[in-house]
Amino acid sequence: MKNKIKHVPSSAIPKLRHQSPGGWFQESLASVWRRRTTFIAIFSVASILLHLLLRFGLGQGTEISQIPLLATFIFGGIPLVYELLVKLFKREFGSDLLAGISIVTSLILNEYLAGAIVVLMLAGGEALENYALRSASSVLAALAKRMPSVAHRKHDVAIEDISLNEVVVNDMLVIYPHDICPVDGVVIDGHGVMDESYLTGEPFQISKTSGSTVISGAINGESVLTIRVTKRAADSRYAKIMEVMHESEQKRPQLRRLGDKLGAIYTPVALVLAVLAWIISGDPIRFLAVLVIATPCPLLIAIPIAIIGSISLCARRAIIVKSPVVLEQIAECRTAIFDKTGTLTYGEPKLTEQIVASGFNQKQALTLVASLETYSKHPLARAILSAAKETGIKLSQSEEVSEQPGQGLRGTISGQQVLVTSRASLIAQNIAGADELPPVAGGLECVVAIDNRYAATFRFRDAPRDDSRSFVKHLVPKHQFQRIMIVSGDRESEVRYLAEQVGITEIQAQKSPEEKLEIVRQETVRAKTLYVGDGINDAPAMMAATVGMAIGQNSDVTTEAAGVVIMDNSLEKVDEFMHISRRMRSIALQSAVGGMFLSVAGMLFAATGHLTPVGGAITQEVIDVFAVLNALRAAFPPKVISDL
Repeated sequence: MKNKIKHVPSSAIPKLRHQSPGGWFQESLASVWRRRTTFIAIFSVASILLHLLLRFGLGQGTEISQIPLLATFIFGGIPLVYELLVKLFKREFGSDLLAGISIVTSLILNEYLAGAIVVLMLAGGEALENYALRSASSVLAALAKRMPSVAHRKHDVAIEDISLNEVVVNDMLVIYPHDICPVDGVVIDGHGVMDESYLTGEPFQISKTSGSTVISGAINGESVLTIRVTKRAADSRYAKIMEVMHESEQKRPQLRRLGDKLGAIYTPVALVLAVLAWIISGDPIRFLAVLVIATPCPLLIAIPIAIIGSISLCARRAIIVKSPVVLEQIAECRTAIFDKTGTLTYGEPKLTEQIVASGFNQKQALTLVASLETYSKHPLARAILSAAKETGIKLSQSEEVSEQPGQGLRGTISGQQVLVTSRASLIAQNIAGADELPPVAGGLECVVAIDNRYAATFRFRDAPRDDSRSFVKHLVPKHQFQRIMIVSGDRESEVRYLAEQVGITEIQAQKSPEEKLEIVRQETVRAKTLYVGDGINDAPAMMAATVGMAIGQNSDVTTEAAGVVIMDNSLEKVDEFMHISRRMRSIALQSAVGGMFLSVAGMLFAATGHLTPVGGAITQEVIDVFAVLNALRAAFPPKVISDL
């Protein structure tokens, strides 16, 4: 029996496992530090709660109740302050720098509770950021999980299991039903279908017979296929996607957080005001008082709370936010890039047109074809049967059904000979009436012969979603997008047809994952980009875009690569996410800017001697409460969450 997928050999994953010892050591240190900040945040919460319990619950003295807070300074404050000093030497300034100064200041002033809260907020903010940045490695893990670890090599009549890196060009491999094809090749024996939608973006299963090409990563249907290898595993299509994925991960842009942008202004203002208060008054207490009230809790607390609240609201709306930074970035995106299949369309073929020859009628042709397609596994059979059901057609019994490779599906229905095949096959078989075939058009088609005479042409399209046109139309006036594009691996005629249906004028068709990645990179240089897709072929482009969004759960790889995953397979949910993001940004700015404004007013009072350090700490806590209460509004749904 066939072996299941567990891992990928190193030869099949270019650049993934060939790291220098120094690079591995740096990654290990980074991993340790990420775990450490999480520990500090948890330890700080426990220490603050223990302090409150000792002081107010058990009535212990101040000295005993301060011990947990001092422990927070030792185990949490010192490492965080050290990290901030390193940033200072690197000339990296932000709101966390002022927090570090506040920690030291609160220790000097014996304001241990305020200092412990600052430690908690600083560590908690870093833990949240680290969580968002861990997605890159999980993308590669999800991608690797799909690849088989063995191949089934055929030699004469014997079949042996070999590791993937032992496969060489011209080997004969057996692909069992439902197996994932391990390498690129050509079918030499067997007839069936393969699902290539994960890789190509095509919405249909592709028929495979002798001479057909197969690509690594495609899922085999219910028939056994024998293929001749044309590329080694390391050179195959799937490995190439992994390579560009890894490259995309390495080049992922580093985005500044909203708090850092505001902190870059707030921190120098607070420091200058504190120093001036000291110089003018000659009293260092005023310097300390200004810094205590300047502790940037509205930045360190309110913004993360607004983000977390919005993430929670998204989750309740079937929107999974995997990277919090996308909530800040989506409002600034000015170019929207969409995949076609499964994103703007449903990803399923629909029978859209029936052209019948003289002497036949549509109902007759559809009845006979649907009756025959009951016995077919062809990807278009489902579309034909669905159309027959909608029309209310009663199917007839089929007899002598057969399907010869390359010749089409044959059978006898109610005494009439029916053939469903391709245009080229109909002509090659010298079927009468072939001169009545309509001109070739976009989309997929099958042709029908009844009693050895051409009878009809059925045409199929991947239908656009019901809300695609209205969604695209409202992106410019409601969300300030300046450019809207479709970038697809599908044929140009299909992409252009869909673009006309949904109201998009700019298209890029027949693009590989590598080409999609390059297009997104170029567009992201010009303006911040939103990329929406649903297949593995979209994953590298998602990672390169400012905001990557996956619709549905068709691929573990895509959902790992995306910053946002829409679970309900609906464009309306994309619009909801944009509204939640815009509201989150508004609430975060209200809390942060409003809190900073009140803090600056308090600093002026402290600088003129009207607030002591203790009074400043109390005032700052009151400001924090108002900022946090306002930030909590982000967790509750607004009156209008979509304007589609």
